[in-house]
Amino acid sequence: MAEPRVRVRYAPSPTGSFHVGGARTALYNWLYARHTGGTFVLRIEDTDRTRYRPGALHDLLEGLRWLGLDWDEGPDAGGPFGPYTQSERVALYQEHTNRLLAKGAAYPCYCTPERLSALRAEQRRAGATPGYDRACRELTQRQIAEYEAQGITPVIRLRVPLEGQTTFHDAIRGDITVSNRTLDDLVLLKSDGFPTYHLANIVDDHLMAISHVMRGDEWIPSTPRHVLLYQAFGWEPPVFAHLPLILNPTGKGKLSKRKEKGPDGRDYLVMVHEFKQAGYLPEALFNYLALVGWSYGEQEELFSRAQAIAAFDIGGISKSPAVFSYDKLAWMNGVYIRQLTLEDLAGRLEPVLARAGIIVGPSDALRVARLVQERITTLNDAPALVDFAFREPAEYDPALLIQKKMTREDTLRALDAARDALEAVEPFSEQALEATLRPLAEALGLKVGQLFGAIRVAVTGRTVAPPLFGTLELLGRDEVVARLRRAEELLARQETPYRSPDTGN
Repeated sequence: MAEPRVRVRYAPSPTGSFHVGGARTALYNWLYARHTGGTFVLRIEDTDRTRYRPGALHDLLEGLRWLGLDWDEGPDAGGPFGPYTQSERVALYQEHTNRLLAKGAAYPCYCTPERLSALRAEQRRAGATPGYDRACRELTQRQIAEYEAQGITPVIRLRVPLEGQTTFHDAIRGDITVSNRTLDDLVLLKSDGFPTYHLANIVDDHLMAISHVMRGDEWIPSTPRHVLLYQAFGWEPPVFAHLPLILNPTGKGKLSKRKEKGPDGRDYLVMVHEFKQAGYLPEALFNYLALVGWSYGEQEELFSRAQAIAAFDIGGISKSPAVFSYDKLAWMNGVYIRQLTLEDLAGRLEPVLARAGIIVGPSDALRVARLVQERITTLNDAPALVDFAFREPAEYDPALLIQKKMTREDTLRALDAARDALEAVEPFSEQALEATLRPLAEALGLKVGQLFGAIRVAVTGRTVAPPLFGTLELLGRDEVVARLRRAEELLARQETPYRSPDTGN
């Protein structure tokens, strides 16, 4: 008999921004669907109207698209099991609740929120585990009629067995068994007619023919209740696979739900849009997240999307918590940046530069890409490396112009000679500039580092900058000559006969 076609889903609630923990869940589901030739379903679980946040859905969809996690069925893709937004399926949940009521597998509960709150407080005082005391489980028809006459709208609860055990198999962790006595009668339908997560989740997974449920391990305590709900409906549960917890970089706690400062003073980003804004590449975050709980190979950490699809399997997912390492992600991002073509990198840098107030066209963006590709870890590192080329250089100490074992007079002579040479060089390209300046250093009796260091400070205002010849080409002849002239004037105006501090004089 042929195995049923794999159908997996990512079912987020639009209650906040798209977290990397959710992104990893989506990624593993997407990889398994693509690996097996199955279907990846996106379902929006928006029935918790008290926590619904406008804008969260847009952030989620944009994050999924940025990571390249396309869905086969979903709110905007359609499909045979729609609608794919739970708030549009409320009548279905109410219908299925009525089925459970009719067979006695569920019952109405008229307890007020005040009674339940007082009950939990009393249980805590007594050292007991807070939970519903099943006060309405065996109401008579007369009692129900009295409550109804008072206009009280009940919630509907599942009638959980009071004896025995419930066991389910987890594809990552094996069999998990709990005593039914530890489970309370969970609410299925709220008094406003909207379902709880538990009811909507099970009904939708069944009606949408979901074969595998991969989700965070925080759902393990709820899964026995879900299994009982499947049994109440007479349905076969899907395969469950609960993904390992993601720990913060210290390994001593769960990764935060919001950005925070780490012990090293760095921002610990946690939302997908934060990584995008910080200049990470989607390819790098995709690669890294795949490794947070799954191993591609014993020694291999870099792989393409196609390689991940070919290798991914639920059996390779660890049940142990996984530490989120920002250092490894940064390293990986730098590797991916260096693997880009210059044209691709230039296209990605243009909007990053623009956000920093540096407006460039394609040709300048290409020059910037050539200068910074080997020197940046994120795209956002680029503006600080090249902003001198698009703004007047900041004021700098003229002593910085004077290189090791040089005097002010040596430096003035070198800058003047460099300006004359660069005014005449043709074309004003990296190769021609190098062919001009290296012999000039020898002619001046200087080491190339001395001449190049003085020119670098003169044109950038810094002692450290991208490669000199690319920097000069990016600035252009007129700007380079003007900055050299300003440096000469600045140094000539100084009254103190500067020597390099490295000479000890």
